[in-house]
Amino acid sequence: MSTKLILASASDSRRRMLKAAGIPFEAAAPDIDEETLKRTLAGRPPAKIATALAEKKALSIPSRNADALVLGADQLLVCEGAIYSKARDQAEAKRVLRELRGRKHRLVTAAVLAKAGTIIWRQVETASLWMRDFSDVFLDAYLASQGDAALSVVGCYRIEGEGAQLFARIEGDTFSIQGLPLFAVMEELRRQGVLG
Repeated sequence: MSTKLILASASDSRRRMLKAAGIPFEAAAPDIDEETLKRTLAGRPPAKIATALAEKKALSIPSRNADALVLGADQLLVCEGAIYSKARDQAEAKRVLRELRGRKHRLVTAAVLAKAGTIIWRQVETASLWMRDFSDVFLDAYLASQGDAALSVVGCYRIEGEGAQLFARIEGDTFSIQGLPLFAVMEELRRQGVLG
């Protein structure tokens, strides 16, 4: 491997995906205020907001290696025009899941690659998810089993875990649902010389 990859993310899910796929990388948490950025981008289409946030993350990571690629990613949950952020506490998680229950929402996932402070590649993928109309008893049990893990992801669920039980069906790439359009990223990493 001649080109180094840096993941600009604190997301455990994105780190796990890259590691499981055998992609060599280093990780660095970006130092940005996502909620303030979302407010400044309000009114733009969700794909533009997710892409702008991914770009800010990628460009926030300085690299001593000018040839290094920095991968930034972001994901928005959109339901009937409203954009959701991560829940701050269990009460908010319960409110969010009640609002999403029995409804369709979209996950808009953006990934970008930066090199030497310039964005060189962008990708946006959208998945549609239909949450089933579960009972309050089920909701309480689900949140009790998830604890603070429900607060670490937008929508308060991990589709790769118990969160799958919240859904009647999904349309879209499961990697993108987990926070990274992995196949598109791998294709570009091959083109950039990170992968063979």
